[in-house]
Amino acid sequence: MRGTTRKISLLRIFIVDLMHASMRVPFITLSRSLDIAPLMAARAKAASAPGWAAMFVKAFAIVAKDEPVLRTLYVKLPWPHFFELPRSIAMVAVARVEDGEECILPEKVASPEEQPLADIDAAIRRAKNAPIDQIPSFRKILVASRLPLLLRRLSWTIGLNVGRMRANNFGSFGVTSVSAFGTGELHALSTGPFLLSYGVAGPDNKIDVVLRWDHRVTDAAVIARVLSRLEQVLNTEISAEILA
Repeated sequence: MRGTTRKISLLRIFIVDLMHASMRVPFITLSRSLDIAPLMAARAKAASAPGWAAMFVKAFAIVAKDEPVLRTLYVKLPWPHFFELPRSIAMVAVARVEDGEECILPEKVASPEEQPLADIDAAIRRAKNAPIDQIPSFRKILVASRLPLLLRRLSWTIGLNVGRMRANNFGSFGVTSVSAFGTGELHALSTGPFLLSYGVAGPDNKIDVVLRWDHRVTDAAVIARVLSRLEQVLNTEISAEILA
């Protein structure tokens, strides 16, 4: 069958490289339905409620303050070891349309546990709407994606396996969702070590959450405890900040 040859855009090259790097991560998945009735009540009372991504970013970072494993990276250079960060760095998947092409780009949110929820929400919204060259993390992606294939592969290998470089470029956890387009669980890939996705909050005040993690870093019992703590933080600290 005859077809049309199309050039791969810079933004799609980034996804190709991301998937190539993610295939090497031994991911395990745990999904759970969280009861968030207090959070839903707080959002209903708020004049301008923050987006779900901002709430999950801050809630997960608050949990990570007391769970150092959630701030731990597995890196291979100069030898395989764990690299623990003093604070969380979130990478939030932002959906955009550039030159008629739909794409996903990660926006970096440093130390979300120390930031006001409104500031996190504003940063994510700006990443969705501002010109792409005005977002530092997006500019860096475009520069890297212009490199020849061998140099891109080398830069990804070094960036993912040197502790400080990995933290600065890929963060300590990611947040993604397709809830804006309806219900359904998203089991996405990433470079790890933790990737959180969430669904649509239902009329029963419950929301499905999927947490994928690098099994080299920790085990399922820890993640089960983390999800219970995440539910608690959403219903207490996050709800209280929204009402405030």
